[in-house]
Amino acid sequence: MRYRVFFTLLLLLGLNSCVEKLNFDQYDELEITPTVEASILYVESPERIINESPGQNFYSQVFNFDAFSEDAFADRVLDGYMFYEIENTTSKELEATVEFLDEQGNVLDDQYFHIDPAPTPLTQIQVAYGTGSGKSIEIIKNTSGIRINVQNLGDNSSVSNLPDPKIIFRSSGKFRLRLK
Repeated sequence: MRYRVFFTLLLLLGLNSCVEKLNFDQYDELEITPTVEASILYVESPERIINESPGQNFYSQVFNFDAFSEDAFADRVLDGYMFYEIENTTSKELEATVEFLDEQGNVLDDQYFHIDPAPTPLTQIQVAYGTGSGKSIEIIKNTSGIRINVQNLGDNSSVSNLPDPKIIFRSSGKFRLRLK
């Protein structure tokens, strides 16, 4: 009997000495800010299509893009970058404009690209939005459409001597979100 009381007392003292008080306030101090990255646009056109298009404006399109303005993103985005890549293997000098549009079709921001004829290196451009970057994150939060215009500043008959000549335009975004 004595051993049982002693063993029980020893067990209770041992359990009490190994247990820390729980701090439930740690959740309030927790910050979760993942970085998400996704492709936004991909446009490709062979030189043959550029030559078949009369006039200078050979491509113009408005894309509905509500991903940025969705509450799950817009309420949590802190800052981020838009990345653009342009690859031109055509014989054409081109000019491209990307415009971010709000719900009413008003231009919130635009990016201009001058593209020299081939051979040219891959053009890569990074544009920052948000904290301390110069462009407001509100542009991204209020974007619900993207308009792309591409103009041919060259002729409609020349053909590049490179295999499978085309213009490729890619864009992606990388943004930090506050989840908690």
